[in-house]
Amino acid sequence: MSREHQDLNSTDRSILSVTCYGHFLCHFNMLVFPAILLPLSGRLGLEMADTLNLGFYMYLLMGLSAPFWGYIADKIGARPLLSLFYIGAGCSGLAAAFFMDSPSALQWALACIGLFSGIYHPAGLGWIASCVSKTSTGMAYNGMFGNLGLAIGPVLAGLVNYFLGPQAVYIGLGLLNLFGLALLLRIDQATHRTLSVEGKTNDSSSWSGFAVLLVAMMLGGIVYRGTTVTLPALFEMKGAGVFQWLTGLLQTNLSGNVVATGMTSFLYLVGMLGQYTGGRVGERFDLRWSYFIFHLLTVPAALVLGFMTDMPLILLATFHSFFLLGMQPIENTLVARLTPPSMHSSAYGMKFVLTFGVGAVAVQIVRYVEREQGIASVFPALGLVSILLVFVIVLLIRKVPAIHS
Repeated sequence: MSREHQDLNSTDRSILSVTCYGHFLCHFNMLVFPAILLPLSGRLGLEMADTLNLGFYMYLLMGLSAPFWGYIADKIGARPLLSLFYIGAGCSGLAAAFFMDSPSALQWALACIGLFSGIYHPAGLGWIASCVSKTSTGMAYNGMFGNLGLAIGPVLAGLVNYFLGPQAVYIGLGLLNLFGLALLLRIDQATHRTLSVEGKTNDSSSWSGFAVLLVAMMLGGIVYRGTTVTLPALFEMKGAGVFQWLTGLLQTNLSGNVVATGMTSFLYLVGMLGQYTGGRVGERFDLRWSYFIFHLLTVPAALVLGFMTDMPLILLATFHSFFLLGMQPIENTLVARLTPPSMHSSAYGMKFVLTFGVGAVAVQIVRYVEREQGIASVFPALGLVSILLVFVIVLLIRKVPAIHS
């Protein structure tokens, strides 16, 4: 591949500076709350379950609002909505800090953080799909920053809380979001308008193909959410050898939970490499077959992962996460290619309300399998879902012609 084909132009880099930072913040905004759940419960004098309930509307509104924000983004453009995202989430974060000692007011502030954070995926991905010249590469970089938010968001929140308390965490969250507005204002006002007019035509759009892709993405959402809720517990229960080795190596008493969550964060970092690889693969090869191969490679790992321990468990989980997360730029580029440019943001809104929505289904599947068969059987069950997903992708391949980035 030539260097000219690989490189992003200056306009691409300007757009990605805003969208990548937004993707990082979108996940950071959501992960701050569970990271300080226990100290916040102590501050409010509430049971942990009651404190956790304060965040219910935050997570609900982030998912449910996605189609609405996608529709608005297609009408007025991504730039105004991303401005609203940064301002709204920033002011809501500051409100959460100011009203932290009032549970009802805090609940409203958190709900607003979720509502405004729901803007990012349909607006940000729609902007990349319509205006970045190397779509798969742009999606890859964007996905990497989202994973960075997943990996280090809880760590940053925990450190700030340790030194300054939970109120400082939300002051920091508010300021980080408002800084995103400064990044957005640096981009030439004409950039989005010009590219919208000169943007790429889409000869491969197919609503029937997109419908099949939606089914695949729903199944993928079950596998993703099931993986994220299961791996920390699996590491803690089946990683005793690694835990003991680290304890001896560092000559200190470690928490099994800290080690398990640390390994989970490591997998998100591995996922960044997977997403970079997926973006490069998506630029070179047929997107349908790339999507098929990435998901197919997760199946054997998932079927045996739950029965492994220690290093074999970590190595298989790393392999599984590399391809499970690495397919995301390919999937997001498929959404762009199967829908007309005028509806890109709406299409991403549909994707994310479905994939976030099935998270509850995944949690129930994990709960049922763990109760009936034990936690070791959860990943084989997810592997069966992945097999079904692969068959759905075969249907997609048969239904639509070759698609390139």
